[in-house]
Amino acid sequence: MAVTDAGAGSAGSGAVTTAVPARLDRLPWSRWHWTIVIGLGTVWILDGLEVTVVGNIAGRLSEPGSGLPISAAQVTGIAAALYVAGACVGALVFGRLTDIFGRRKLFMVTLAVYLAATAMTAVSFSVWWFLLFRFLTGFGIGGEYAAINSAIDELIPSKYRGRVDLIINGSFWLGAIAGSLLSIVALNTDLFAMNVGWRLTFLLGVVLGLVILLVRRNVPESPRWLFIHGKGEEAERLVTDAERQIKEETGKELPPPAGEITIHQRKSIGFLEIGRTVFSTYRRRAILGLSLFIGQAFLYNAITFGFGAILTKFFDVSTSSTGYYFAVIAAGNFMGPLLLGKLFDTVGRRIMISSTYLLSGILLFGTAWLFDRGSLSATTLTACWCVVLFFASAGASSAYLTVSEIFPMETRAMAIAFFYAIGTAAGGISGPLIFAELTETGVVGDTVLAFQIGAGLMCAAGLVAAALAVKAEGRSLEDIASPLSTAADPAGKGDPAGKGAKA
Repeated sequence: MAVTDAGAGSAGSGAVTTAVPARLDRLPWSRWHWTIVIGLGTVWILDGLEVTVVGNIAGRLSEPGSGLPISAAQVTGIAAALYVAGACVGALVFGRLTDIFGRRKLFMVTLAVYLAATAMTAVSFSVWWFLLFRFLTGFGIGGEYAAINSAIDELIPSKYRGRVDLIINGSFWLGAIAGSLLSIVALNTDLFAMNVGWRLTFLLGVVLGLVILLVRRNVPESPRWLFIHGKGEEAERLVTDAERQIKEETGKELPPPAGEITIHQRKSIGFLEIGRTVFSTYRRRAILGLSLFIGQAFLYNAITFGFGAILTKFFDVSTSSTGYYFAVIAAGNFMGPLLLGKLFDTVGRRIMISSTYLLSGILLFGTAWLFDRGSLSATTLTACWCVVLFFASAGASSAYLTVSEIFPMETRAMAIAFFYAIGTAAGGISGPLIFAELTETGVVGDTVLAFQIGAGLMCAAGLVAAALAVKAEGRSLEDIASPLSTAADPAGKGDPAGKGAKA
């Protein structure tokens, strides 16, 4: 690392030349990368567990003897909306802190918030307590999205970034499978009392979270964040240590890095500069990010929280059996990113993002038509949703990948937080409220309308992606969007004429 004007370990306006990004991108896959994936990616399993458990226990919580005087509509509507609202607020708060204080500190703090709030949910004694801690649980999870997506993309080599990001985000559905099966056991009154089983499901989330917290201690800070924030020597040590481990593991020398980058170190940037960068320099990308998030957020938050209610309302499936059906569609959701993820790195982002959104929307329109005709049973509806969500899950995961790689590094966590918050607020808060209201009526046409709204938004987002998606496959993050702190741009205004600003 070559340094001018300032030492590698000092923050300020000194220009620092480093090969850290290129050194990270040329690393072969190794145990070091698996440590990152396991330590950071497993939190999505917790999120899937949380969301699914609440959806599946809605019917039980509303029954006399549950220990809470709450209705099913309050669980799938108000509580779900508060969870998502908490996630939006948490993403914005912790997203800002992640860009200022680093990825590692914040992904430890956000997990601690989640653990405490989930434990408090398990001991709920009144409706207000349950709703409050659903909000705070979401607050922690929202912070996780910002801190972890930014860390993953900055630590994973460019060759594998797309598939790894998709599979990690798709692991949400492994948690959904666990939550579905867990709810079957927890809601069995032969095993647990009505006011005990649902509490145990939340406590299991706490246990899993504690295990993840222990594993996560071994995940390093992002070297990219370190060298920009005046900690170049620490970044150098981390990358050198990773290179040493990988050479020992493979027994081979590493290829030389592709190049260097020169930046002006800075501690943080203001909201005004972030806003100008995202909405002026990269306004086409901002439209893309909002479209992708709004489409998937409405579809997923509405259906995830409401699928159990549809089964019980229209097909007389008992509350203790909805978990079996949800486990099936959760498996379809996970298989999408798992099987299609590699294509986002080979076929390309634009084709894959647009096609997965459009296919899921078109298939959902078909499902709505069959549902309206009365042609579906609980089993065939589940099969239709499984196919729809196979494609939708890959598309939804690509939304997180997209906003985490198409904006400058200094704004990455905040950009993830902003698009997640705005998109999720539009679709994730209104979605559960509207969907709960529509399905509560028991009128087929109302539920068909909810399906059609979700399908229409997914198709619209797919068309936007076809026009605006960025060719990011195989490219370094710095090539996709030049850091604001590059020495060629000391004012920190981005690189609107260079590669970083092109779609």
